[in-house]
Order: sequence, then structure tokens, then C-alpha cells
Amino acid sequence: MENFVNGDFIVFLSSLINLKASPPIISCYLVNVSRRSPDQLFGGASIISSAMPMHKHKVSVHLLSFQALVFFLSIFIHFSHCDVGTASHYGPPFLPTACYGKDASEFPSSNMFASAGEGIWDNGAACGRQYQVRCISAAAPRTCIPGQLIQIKIVDRAQSTVSRPSRDGTSMVLSTTAFQAIANASASLINIEFQQV
Repeated sequence: MENFVNGDFIVFLSSLINLKASPPIISCYLVNVSRRSPDQLFGGASIISSAMPMHKHKVSVHLLSFQALVFFLSIFIHFSHCDVGTASHYGPPFLPTACYGKDASEFPSSNMFASAGEGIWDNGAACGRQYQVRCISAAAPRTCIPGQLIQIKIVDRAQSTVSRPSRDGTSMVLSTTAFQAIANASASLINIEFQQV
């Protein structure tokens, strides 16, 4: 328990990962944490620290409370991130596609779809994936429509689309409908932020 008392946060995290390496009283406490309310969780830090020497007690209570807070938040907070890339657009004809051949029923009725660039194609695993996309910038000012976020479905591979995209080598090629929902249609290339959903 000496490493834990000294405030070595890495030791605390490693005890979360490998409960066998942590002291028995801490293991018991962490294993049962899912059955405790937040008040019991933070109160538990005081119980564990009660066996500590008095001069370390005050610092340890604050440290354990902080560590318990971090642990508690890590259970309930999902950290996500977006990728940044580029998008161009394309129009009909769309069939056949690399994902679905001549099956037009796979296209969303909203016409919010895209072809995957090589960076997200993933040997065809991108087919059917849904992405949230927003325009973040472009060469010309006021190209992006502020606050617009769309959700698209990947239906094809950009490298093999039947119709030519407005620009080659982008992260994704949006349908004209999808592109116009987030940017001025006169642009051939925009910078986007996108996230799989």
C-alpha cells in the first residue's frame, strides 16, 4: 500500500487494470465499486485511508478522492474523436457500386450517401458505414454552411465510381445532395470533420 499512499497515480491505474497486483483492501473496494452509489464511492476513499498514518492522512484523503473521481468519470464518460479530411462531390449515374453492384435499394431515400476514399475504404469494410460529416473550411470564404451536420451512408469506393468526382483523392466523395447540405455547390473541394456513428 506504500506506493498507493505516496500518490503514484500510475500504480493506482495499474491496480484498476490488474486487481491481483493491488493490495487486498483496495481490490475489494474496486471490485465492489459498481454496487456503490457516488456517495459511497467517495466515502470509501476515507475508509481506505483511515488505516494510514496521521501525517499522510489529509493528503491521502484528497488524493484518493481525486483518484476515485477520475475512476468514476472514466466509467461514464465516453471520449470520442473526429477525423479531419477532405470531400468532393459527384452526381449520377451511381450504379453499379463497389459495395452493392446494381442494387439501388441500398441507397438511402434521402440521397445522403458517399463513396469512401482510400483512407476509409478498408478493403470494402466501409460499405454501409454511417458517418456524421460537417464542413469546416474551404479555399473560398463562406463556402461552408455554418452549423450543418449531416449523416451519410457509404455506398461505393471513390476510386471506382461510375461518374467522376469534382476532385480526386479525397477522404470521401459526397452525393450532390449531401454536399449541398453542408457547403456551397460551386465548390469542388471542402475540408471536413467526420465521425463514424
